[in-house]
Amino acid sequence: MALLQRLARLAADLQDPQKVADFQRLCGVEGPPGLVASPPLAEESGEPEPLANGSCLAVTGGGEGDGWPRLRAAAGGEKRHPKGLGNGAVPGGAGGQGPPQQTWGRRQPRRNSLTGEAACQEIAIRNPFLYYLFNLGTELGNELFYILFFPFCIWNLDAWIGRRLIIVWVWVMYLGQCTKDVIRWPRPASPPVVKLEVFYNSEYSMPSTHAMSGTAIPLALVLLSYGRWQYPLMYGLILVICWCSLVCFSRIYMGMHSILDVIAGFLYAILILVVFHPAVDLIDNFNLTYKYAPLIIISLHLALGVFSFTLDTWSTSRGDTAQILGCGAGVACGSHFNYMLGLMQDPSPDTLPLIPPSITVTLFGKAILRLLIGVVLLLLTRIVMKKITIPLACKMFSIPCGDIRQARQRMEVELPYRYITYGMVGFSLMFLVPCLFLFIGLS
Repeated sequence: MALLQRLARLAADLQDPQKVADFQRLCGVEGPPGLVASPPLAEESGEPEPLANGSCLAVTGGGEGDGWPRLRAAAGGEKRHPKGLGNGAVPGGAGGQGPPQQTWGRRQPRRNSLTGEAACQEIAIRNPFLYYLFNLGTELGNELFYILFFPFCIWNLDAWIGRRLIIVWVWVMYLGQCTKDVIRWPRPASPPVVKLEVFYNSEYSMPSTHAMSGTAIPLALVLLSYGRWQYPLMYGLILVICWCSLVCFSRIYMGMHSILDVIAGFLYAILILVVFHPAVDLIDNFNLTYKYAPLIIISLHLALGVFSFTLDTWSTSRGDTAQILGCGAGVACGSHFNYMLGLMQDPSPDTLPLIPPSITVTLFGKAILRLLIGVVLLLLTRIVMKKITIPLACKMFSIPCGDIRQARQRMEVELPYRYITYGMVGFSLMFLVPCLFLFIGLS
């Protein structure tokens, strides 16, 4: 009993948002004067305030900005919040005079196009190197990274590893997103935390799926590649440590997760890998060889998507879950067609371990050309399918499509749109684009 009490106290301590704020200050992130924890505004004014996840004022609507800080010199005197701030803002908070030498900037993090949520805070970035480093780290768990990393692996390195990495990624992200909607813990409270990102603010916090993917992908990459490719194991371990640490610390730095969220995500990803890694070969072989694999794959992933949509009310995590499942189904179906048609054949076992080729100008140029052409085609596929599926789903289920944002918050629109669109992206990644490369002599 005493042990359980100590563990409970430790968990509560690691979940304390003040520790997130302390880490941010240690790394050179400071909110405006007066950004301290304060009593709820509803208690002060007697009027309810709209709160976003993380107990901070929600602001809807757009605003200009590319997600990077705009810094300007403070002209001495007092620097106050504009009226109506987003995450981390406390209108009417204790003002205060900022030191004249401080450089403040009004920063608008990447706006969420579905929720319209944005934030605009007066912040000071005292360590630009850490700011850009941790922004890079948080991007390692975002769509832009995935749409570059997985195609590069499949088209330029080893399709065998790429297929299995995507299988691991789908299971890790699916279980992580569903667990969030079951536990339903909010984001760290702001104040005292300074929110440097609001794109995923409508999602719950526990566990950190960025930490999960940032742990599972490099670990799986080393587990799958070591022994298949010749390289020193130390290089792989360094990659795992650097990648995982950068992603995990970035989520605390950005103010999106508590220390407990990140630790739980790290351990949860390792648990999933321990359980599912032995089955990856079996799943991949089933996807390739079983006659009715495409039908089973599509049905199973769709059923998992429907189940995840029933766990909680709407948030961006539901769409992300359908997107991940659709991509996984598309890649699996594309792999099946490749196998049946004899395309993108894996190296025979007697050629293993593979020796990394020497980097030449021709090899590098072809790899970059494949990546550029292929990613452009994937982005075009996504745009075209989005234009087709959203109006079609609205028409099929008699949902008004005048306000696309509201329409996409309905399961009848969001699930088929995300699943079909990213299913086609995954299918193009694995089958259509490699066929084009074969046709134009880039394979």
